Amino acid sequence: MDIRKNDTAVVIIDPQNDVLSEKGANWAAVGASVTENGTVANISRLFEAAKANGYEVFISPHYFYPTDYGGWKFNGPLEADEFKTRTFARSGPLDLTGLASSGADWLDRFKPHIDDGKTIVVSPHKVFGPQTNDLVLQLRKRGIGKIILGGMLANMCVESHLREFLEQGFQVAVVKDAVAGPRHPEWGDGYHAALINYRFLAHAVLSTDETVDRMR
Repeated sequence: MDIRKNDTAVVIIDPQNDVLSEKGANWAAVGASVTENGTVANISRLFEAAKANGYEVFISPHYFYPTDYGGWKFNGPLEADEFKTRTFARSGPLDLTGLASSGADWLDRFKPHIDDGKTIVVSPHKVFGPQTNDLVLQLRKRGIGKIILGGMLANMCVESHLREFLEQGFQVAVVKDAVAGPRHPEWGDGYHAALINYRFLAHAVLSTDETVDRMR
């Protein structure tokens, strides 16, 4: 995969407190993987490399509003857990009350990169993939055909974005240490499950070191 700033973008999924902060609602499940991979530092390095080298950056966030909790008639196991813990909860799509420093907010370390007036923050995806937001449209409108992909969670939102991007005709490189996954005593290790599928599916599976080097 040839990485060039004229047709390649960095896409980061869910760079939010609930899945990346020690105070987040999901730290018990994801903290070990985040720590072992150096996920936060590596996402920061992707932001820095993108900004320094002129790559566009896109954020695909995850938000839930009160109408989601009250109206959905069925959920999968992880969705049910997100609702139970109020992961990514916001007071409403047009209301920022309580967002600052909440679980749905960006990790403080990322805010200078995301809030620079240049990063494209798309509408929220509602389950795992980008089918429910405008990410693909925003990429297409900018002539992007290749994606450097990182973020959370490795085996859920990141893998779901990867699969949809492939179906949409994009080339995708997954940055394997700029993601992390949950561990569950019965369901297993989400990060290792994702790595297997990345190798079968993605056009490249790279470390952050390799990715930053190719972005120069």
